[in-house]
Amino acid sequence: MTDTEEPGGDAAGEGPADRTEVAVADAEPDQPEFLHDPDQHPDDLGEPGRPLNGRSPFMWGLFGGIGALVAIWIGLMVVRISGVLVLVVVALFLAVGLNPAVEFLIRRGLRRPWAVLCVILGVILVFAGFLTILVPIISHQVTEIGDNLPGWFDKLQRNAQVKKFDDKYDVTTKVEDYVRSGAWAQKAFGGAVGVGLAILGALLNAFVVVVLTLYFLASLPSMKKAAYSLAPATRRERVSLLGDRILRNIGGYVSGAFVVALCAGISTLVFLLIVGLGSYAVALALVVALLDVIPMIGTTIGAVIVCAIAFATDVKTGVIAVIFYIAYQQIENYVIYPKVMSRSVEIPGALTVVAALVGGTLLGVVGALLAIPTAASILLLVKEVFLPRQEAR
Repeated sequence: MTDTEEPGGDAAGEGPADRTEVAVADAEPDQPEFLHDPDQHPDDLGEPGRPLNGRSPFMWGLFGGIGALVAIWIGLMVVRISGVLVLVVVALFLAVGLNPAVEFLIRRGLRRPWAVLCVILGVILVFAGFLTILVPIISHQVTEIGDNLPGWFDKLQRNAQVKKFDDKYDVTTKVEDYVRSGAWAQKAFGGAVGVGLAILGALLNAFVVVVLTLYFLASLPSMKKAAYSLAPATRRERVSLLGDRILRNIGGYVSGAFVVALCAGISTLVFLLIVGLGSYAVALALVVALLDVIPMIGTTIGAVIVCAIAFATDVKTGVIAVIFYIAYQQIENYVIYPKVMSRSVEIPGALTVVAALVGGTLLGVVGALLAIPTAASILLLVKEVFLPRQEAR
């Protein structure tokens, strides 16, 4: 070994530095593949990898869970805005009900904007006349009925059968004290503040319904066109025909229900004036007319109210009232209602009862009102769409 020879060197004269360079050179091919060429074009994103296996149990479970969570979230949102949706449905229902009057004016030569304006002004005038003329009379008569309630309770207590029952259970005294105390209002609305909030909420809802009804009535053709455009082009004509038929049925039902209620109110007014109950005739006639709009039970509830007041004033008048309303309900069910509704909704009686029960259970009075035209629309779709397809198989 010479003095110039480095320890650990080899015959080729390689030192530690040379061995380091060789090691780095040997390690360069083992660098990670994601270190791409710096001179590579920026738009060159490389080859796409193998797609995920969409049929794997993990993917099925993942997307199924996400879909369930989204469905639950949508359901919760619908429940939260259910009150607003009910107002929208009621407004749309009323707009469709007023549309036949608009189309009547259009057939007489008016353009739709002017026809809508005339119908709106007519509705406003009717409400203004109602508020100006009837509200003071109704308010006076309702106050008079409230003032006479204690006297009517006293008459009931003097009745032999009622007195025997009352001596055992003390019912009339409890009812009279309950009505006079106003506890029913506190329980129903949560006290004076609750009553005020309930009235304010009812007025606000009524204002929203009126505004939405006017808007829907003015834009009903464009709304129908937008809805029909969602159908495939090959079926759009049939969808539009079925849709127009359904809307005509709903409009006819609303108009018919108004006519039937008007008949009930006018007959009640005439009857009460004849039997000597003119002091309460207008208020009770309005109650009967409003309740008559409710399917099945509305007329019965109104008749019970009138008969109760008639019995409280005089037993003979009460008996006459019972006979009158039994006869009137038969005439309404078998003469007035079929005649008025013959061109609007065609639905079997049993299905009417079932639809009204289901609608009332789901949405209360609003559901009962909407149930019959909804059931008639579903029945029309079954006859025109489902049954022909079944026959063609």
